[in-house]
Amino acid sequence: MRHLLNHALRWIFGGLLYGLLEIIWRGHTHWTMIVVAAVLCIPLDIANEHIPWRCPIWAQAIIGGTIITVAELLAGCVLNLWLGLGVWDYSLLPGNLWGQICPQFWALWCLLAGPVIVVFDWLCYALDGGERPHYKWFLGVPG
Repeated sequence: MRHLLNHALRWIFGGLLYGLLEIIWRGHTHWTMIVVAAVLCIPLDIANEHIPWRCPIWAQAIIGGTIITVAELLAGCVLNLWLGLGVWDYSLLPGNLWGQICPQFWALWCLLAGPVIVVFDWLCYALDGGERPHYKWFLGVPG
């Protein structure tokens, strides 16, 4: 039970952090974005638990950014296309898919996923103990 609560704490933290970043970046956010960001943290957190430490942090960030993008596509299809909330629209950006995802935001999610993975790892270590977080920049080379 404690392990699940610690996961939930990381997800809530991720949602609130995203909401804050969006307010700083755009000057506003929609309440659903905080919820969506928290939900998007679930697959990121679960994948992060299963990626070995020997995987370079940049590769973990690309995996995390890709997971976030796939989850964003699913959330966008529900929130924006099905429910018509119009929370985000990337349709003016090149390479977009149905206005819900685009390569530019995939790159941004990859850049943000790296630090979020590190924060999640340290929160996990602080709350659950276990192995102290450590990272590599390249396969087989300590970071």
